[in-house]
Amino acid sequence: MLPRSLSNFMNAFTSSDHTTYPFATTNHQDFNNLLSVYLDATLNPLLNEKDFAQEGWRIGPSNPGQVAENGKADDELVFKGVVYNEMKGQMSDASYLYYIKFQDHIFPAINNSGGDPQKMTDLSYTDLQAFHAKNYHPSNAKLFTYGDMPLSDHVAEISWRLEKFGQSEADRVVKTPIDLSSGPLEYTVKGPTDPLVDKEMQYKTSTSWLMGNTSNVVETFALRIISSLLLDGYGSPLYRGLIESGLGPDWSPNTGFDTGGKIGIFSVGLSGVKEEDISKVKAAINTCLQDVCRDGFEQTKIDGLLHQTELGLKHKTANFGMGIMQRLQPAWFNGSDPFDLLAWNDTVNAFKANCAQAGYLEGLLKKYLLNDRCLTFTMEPDENYGAKLAEEENARLSSKIAGASQSTGDESEVRGQLVKRELELLEAQSKAPTEDLSCLPSVHVHDIPRQMVRKDVRDSKVGDVNVQWREASTNGLTYFRAINTLKGLPADLRMLMPLFTDSLMRLGTKQRTMEQLEDIIKLKTGGIAVSYHSTTSPYDLQKATEGLSLSGYALDTNVPDMYELLGTVIRETNFDGPEAESRVRELLQSAANGALDAISGAGHSYARRYAEAGITPQGLLNEQVGGLTQVQQTATLASRTASDGLGDIISKLKAIQSFALSNSSSFRTAITCGHESVSSNETCLQKFLSTLDKSSTIPSAGDRQISAATYGAKTFIPLPYQVYFSALSLPTVPYTHPSSAPLQVLSQLLTHKHLHHEIREKGGAYGGGAYSRGLSGLFGFYSYRDPNPQNTLKILQDAGRWARDKQWTAQDLEEAKLSVFQGVDAPESVSEEGMTRFLSGVDENMEQRKREQFLDVNTSDVVDVAQQYLVNGTANARVAVIGEEKDWFRTADGWNNKRLQMVQDAA
Repeated sequence: MLPRSLSNFMNAFTSSDHTTYPFATTNHQDFNNLLSVYLDATLNPLLNEKDFAQEGWRIGPSNPGQVAENGKADDELVFKGVVYNEMKGQMSDASYLYYIKFQDHIFPAINNSGGDPQKMTDLSYTDLQAFHAKNYHPSNAKLFTYGDMPLSDHVAEISWRLEKFGQSEADRVVKTPIDLSSGPLEYTVKGPTDPLVDKEMQYKTSTSWLMGNTSNVVETFALRIISSLLLDGYGSPLYRGLIESGLGPDWSPNTGFDTGGKIGIFSVGLSGVKEEDISKVKAAINTCLQDVCRDGFEQTKIDGLLHQTELGLKHKTANFGMGIMQRLQPAWFNGSDPFDLLAWNDTVNAFKANCAQAGYLEGLLKKYLLNDRCLTFTMEPDENYGAKLAEEENARLSSKIAGASQSTGDESEVRGQLVKRELELLEAQSKAPTEDLSCLPSVHVHDIPRQMVRKDVRDSKVGDVNVQWREASTNGLTYFRAINTLKGLPADLRMLMPLFTDSLMRLGTKQRTMEQLEDIIKLKTGGIAVSYHSTTSPYDLQKATEGLSLSGYALDTNVPDMYELLGTVIRETNFDGPEAESRVRELLQSAANGALDAISGAGHSYARRYAEAGITPQGLLNEQVGGLTQVQQTATLASRTASDGLGDIISKLKAIQSFALSNSSSFRTAITCGHESVSSNETCLQKFLSTLDKSSTIPSAGDRQISAATYGAKTFIPLPYQVYFSALSLPTVPYTHPSSAPLQVLSQLLTHKHLHHEIREKGGAYGGGAYSRGLSGLFGFYSYRDPNPQNTLKILQDAGRWARDKQWTAQDLEEAKLSVFQGVDAPESVSEEGMTRFLSGVDENMEQRKREQFLDVNTSDVVDVAQQYLVNGTANARVAVIGEEKDWFRTADGWNNKRLQMVQDAA
């Protein structure tokens, strides 16, 4: 349905005890189409055995295409399957692995929501059929709709779909965690090592307590407040007692208050712990909790959190309905009344009344946390963990083959049958792209208005500063955005931008600690942020600008405080304080500690950034600030010893601070607010700008730049994952070029008509496709959690010729345009209205022209751009692959091996 819909969301979420099938669209007919298909697909699926083999697991030759071509069986049989490979990749994430193993111990009654590859191969096709027959029945389902379309229409469609079902016994068993009443429990498991983190800081440990029944809505809200007071921000007691004290650089993956079950679970712990500090972590947690209970919670901190709650309700987001659904479903499935959960004001008022009683929160803390009825869970590093996983998989594979051989007495016959089944599946997969889908409903391109919905903006000036205004209904909120353009920024300073912006929210000033600043930010704003920004020119993809982005929002009455806070954290952050260096080191170690897992979760994005770095200026900027190059620098700096110091880094951070803000033509702002607050906002902005220096000086870059030539045509990045992430990128045209629209349509055609079938269905990768970024001028391909990158790269390299030679139909083009407009016409949060123009220079006239070009694309246009930019542009392509090192990535074949590691390990 993806290419037959204008949906802005369509997916499925597997949880430990329920599965959710959500979709969202602003088109009435599209909603009806998707509702009918979703109900039919979930309650009446075909569940073919070949689909189970493709999506679940099977055993087959590693390269069936080669077997089909030459008729010779590949001796290597392997476990295959889309979800099997997905979860091999997921379990390569050490943070996810820790969380799942923790859940196995504290809550064994529920399931691993994604599936453990080691257990997945015990699931049979008949097991799947039985599971669906037992659980997928209206008596066991809950339905949720949100929006302004008539409810009566929804009810009519749902009733028609469900009336054929009889009554069934629903699964009303509410599962609970293990009993901890008999005292403390301790468990230790093995896990992988992280090559980007100090070898002495590889442990993860946490302590957990069972809390109250989550159906008690008011108490659960109060416990969430307690969790935030204990954990959120650099001034929180547990942060100071655990991370700031040096026991570890980051929280453990399970830290926080989990309300997903009938009984809440509060956990707190650390990653990156030394072996000798494991016992100290639990002791420090207990000390912090006792101190808080004795001293009590500060009312200003409670008020700050309640203020955030108020602003959260006022803040108009495009995904509000989806957020409501996700907030309701766990408690709803555990017996709570969803209308109690929606009575937000009643809950807050009841909480305030309880808080008026002295010691209310401290009493809950004492009731649930000041005891030894807890579970301590530790993961210790094993350098051979990956090798042992591979050994286990090989042994399990051999056992499966041997078990099948017992019935025939001939292993070669079993192998032959497995190869035959694989070839039969391959044949069925090859026919899938031409399957008749005319029974599926669809919206049509003629349903798409040719004229876009415009959001009026106007421009003004305050001195030399350009100001963009968007007046809209904002529930009494003002949204502020600013960009300070930085020309000629040296690479060494650019690569410190992430550390600089993190430091602004960590170090504090000479007058206020970070804890005090955090309290004021929560009391006066919905949040402020400072980040790096870059964009490509819509007229020339070889031109890019970069700078510092400021943002924040607040009640109209608190706008002056928002400006004061932004100015304070940027200009007054104290890099000379006695604790500045230790705090910066803390930030570096925290970032390095989570880097390997971050790559595991989005490896295709990191591969794309690396490939794009050798193509365009903005690609190069993005890689330095947010790619593997940034990861390597962070790991290198985090590995510095105390004696090495960070003095040179502190000096550079101070240099950035000196030119971060200026009241000049390089500075531009955008304000979104209600009409009634325009005048007051203009006065506040003038006052803010008057406090800034008129100019600033950026140090000369000299030879302090990184060349695009640093990033070769073919790069392999070895990291300890069980699957691979691949990217191939090519330069094309700027946003305003007539070929830009056909290229974006082509990317959808390739994804839905070719690459999904070849890379996911036939190749077994969890994801794969093509993309065309209209603004950046880049066309590319990717695969995600891919077991066979060699085969994938062949497919990607040939995709241009395939698209050129394909006989595209009018229906193909129709579906591709619908896919494009899912993004073009996606709902916007009020705070994002007008931001495309402000951030990138693409105004609504340019967007309207592009819209018309999308609608007018024909098959000849698609074939032409495939030839010109994909086939002819192959020589300019860049490839990057991330994953386990194999001998087929050889230097002799043009591959550059880019190894990420700490400097001390490389020595």
